[in-house]
Amino acid sequence: MPVIESRCVVPVSPEVAFAVSQTTGETRMRWDTFIRRQQLLDGATVPAKGVRTFTVQRFGLRMISEYVSYNPPSNVGMRMTKGSWFFERLAGGWRFSPVDGDPGSTLAIWRYNFTCRPRWLAPLAERIGAALLQRDIDRRLRGFARGCTDPVVLSHVYAQH
Repeated sequence: MPVIESRCVVPVSPEVAFAVSQTTGETRMRWDTFIRRQQLLDGATVPAKGVRTFTVQRFGLRMISEYVSYNPPSNVGMRMTKGSWFFERLAGGWRFSPVDGDPGSTLAIWRYNFTCRPRWLAPLAERIGAALLQRDIDRRLRGFARGCTDPVVLSHVYAQH
């Protein structure tokens, strides 16, 4: 099972970094390069363990995912429950921890794992998928880092808390 990881240090506390990662709507679109559209499902108004989301990726791929963990301000985890025929499984986790010696900074680590189908094609598909997903996740994390310094995103986050 391929594992993709990307990490960066952002100049905000873990509480703020986590809150930026969970923004929605126009605020989310300011920093998240991976998604074109995202919404909570089943009448949920805030993220939480068990809440499902509908996401349209920037190239139009669609998936439904579910929060399998939600532990502010340290981590959040999701797994795809319905999506592209290409992925048999897709899951990800985002971790936020203080940087030693700098309480105003956070190390963000985003890790994803997946398997592809059909099984006979998986060895090749997973190598290609790992390269493509790594590029997308690196780009997404750079966008997140920009969001952690964007005055509009930060003002939205501070207004929510």
